[in-house]
Amino acid sequence: MLSLRPPFILKLPNLVPKMSLSDQMAAASISTSASALKHAFSDRVPIRSILCLPDGGASLSGQRVRVGGWVKTGRKQGSGSFAFLEVSDGTCPANLQVIVDASVADLGSLVQTGTCVQLEGTLKEPPEGTKQKIELRVEEVVHVGPVDPAKYPLPKTKLTLEFLRDVVHLRPKTNTISAIARIRNALAYATHTFFQNHGFLYIHTPIITTSDCEGAGEMFQVTTLISEADKLEKELVKNPPPSESEVEAARLVVKEKGEAVAQLKAAKASQTDITEAVAVLSKAKESLSKLEERFKLKPGIPQKDGKIDYGVDFFARQAFLTVSGQLQVETFACAVSTVYTFGPTFRAENSHTSRHLAEFWMVEPEIAFADLKDDMNCAEAYVKFLCKWLLDNCFDDMEFMAKNCDKGCIDRLRMVASTPFERVSYTEAVDILIEAVKGGKQFENKVEWGIDLASEHERFLTEVKYQKPVIVYNYPKGIKAFYMRLNDDNKTVAAMDVLVPKVGELIGGSQREERYENIRDRILEMGLPTEPYEWYLDLRRYGTVKHSGFGLGFERMILFATGMDNIRDVIPFPRYPGRADL
Repeated sequence: MLSLRPPFILKLPNLVPKMSLSDQMAAASISTSASALKHAFSDRVPIRSILCLPDGGASLSGQRVRVGGWVKTGRKQGSGSFAFLEVSDGTCPANLQVIVDASVADLGSLVQTGTCVQLEGTLKEPPEGTKQKIELRVEEVVHVGPVDPAKYPLPKTKLTLEFLRDVVHLRPKTNTISAIARIRNALAYATHTFFQNHGFLYIHTPIITTSDCEGAGEMFQVTTLISEADKLEKELVKNPPPSESEVEAARLVVKEKGEAVAQLKAAKASQTDITEAVAVLSKAKESLSKLEERFKLKPGIPQKDGKIDYGVDFFARQAFLTVSGQLQVETFACAVSTVYTFGPTFRAENSHTSRHLAEFWMVEPEIAFADLKDDMNCAEAYVKFLCKWLLDNCFDDMEFMAKNCDKGCIDRLRMVASTPFERVSYTEAVDILIEAVKGGKQFENKVEWGIDLASEHERFLTEVKYQKPVIVYNYPKGIKAFYMRLNDDNKTVAAMDVLVPKVGELIGGSQREERYENIRDRILEMGLPTEPYEWYLDLRRYGTVKHSGFGLGFERMILFATGMDNIRDVIPFPRYPGRADL
């Protein structure tokens, strides 16, 4: 029986900042000058450095600064004598209020939404009763990047997320997408911090692979055969291949030139004559070789024995975009013990749901000398760390998401960060679902032992039954991948899924099968060819070791944290069937 005790994890010193971002900002606000807040590599003070001080920037009143950003809203006041601008540089969800007099610049070019401005002036406290703690009185307009309001696709009116997917290159200018970008950045930083803090080595696994990790076959193929075939077809139209008679004529020429050389040698001609004849023969042979080579060229994809000939492809074999870096990162786990990879993965699944992308990011740690319990402990600690990191370092953006997207997102993060995860076996989970059905609960998908739990089942466990994250372990072997360790019952494998409210499955992992015969038999049992996995079997042949790992879908973590409904809105450049913009 697996122990359900919470993990004890050794934290290495001096690898994580001791203060949260808010604490650092608070410390910086003590007798801080605006010049000290200037960006290290840009001639401006980031707006976040002003507005995210504990006093909202009031302590900087009277100081001269230069800021840059884009106008969110602008309006002329006082019969056109001055203008109010709300300026954002994307560093935080708040806008800096700016006041520009007509004597300083042409207000008409400044007030349009989307206009880029770089402004210099003095920070002042606004009149009492206003929500702003500080505003900028502009004394010099350094730069204006104008916008034609008649053509600008992002007007001040509220825009739907569906509409924004059609202008993916401009949507970072919106409040929601920029907030998601900052949250995504924070989670990526937290990911590296967590694993580095626990002694993991970051490994860059290949994007192009010859292995199918999942065994599902839904992979994007990488090939140059099509482009090469297109080039060849155009070349053959421009320069048609020789006819059979032309090739035969060239052969006759070679034969004649060969006979001429033989006759000269038989007649004991001069060496000069023989050398010249041999040169002519060599030239004829070279011409024949080129003709024969071009004669063999055929339009279309090269074939051999009735199948596509991948031997002439770029990698001399079939290659794909990876669906997971797990198999490759295992090679390092079996040598340097504790590793992780974090990168893009790809799935050619023709799905249009709000939970699927063709390109998505995965975080995949792998731990040597670790069993399933260790794996679950690591997964739980990692998810809790991410949640706490957002609360400590990205709270202003989380407040924005709570106000505009999901009122419960902050409470959900707090709950996960502070609550021990429930752990139940797959068999126990199915029994719970069956009992729920008997009690009147209706599921769209039938509940019985052996099914792959659907999202509705996962959310019932997390949102109704336990009302917290749940780790389900020991799944039927028939619904899991070949590399997962077979349990003693010969029916289940040492697999686990971390289920969370809102999204269902967040993490999938397992103890890997380290026994050579077992994993070889599983590969054959699932109908997979052994040749592409010989290198993977070598890890079991030579110094095999107990090891475990998991994969966290990065975009799903963002969905869980923010409460966003569609995964296409939490990745900068979504790829899905029919769309690959930019």
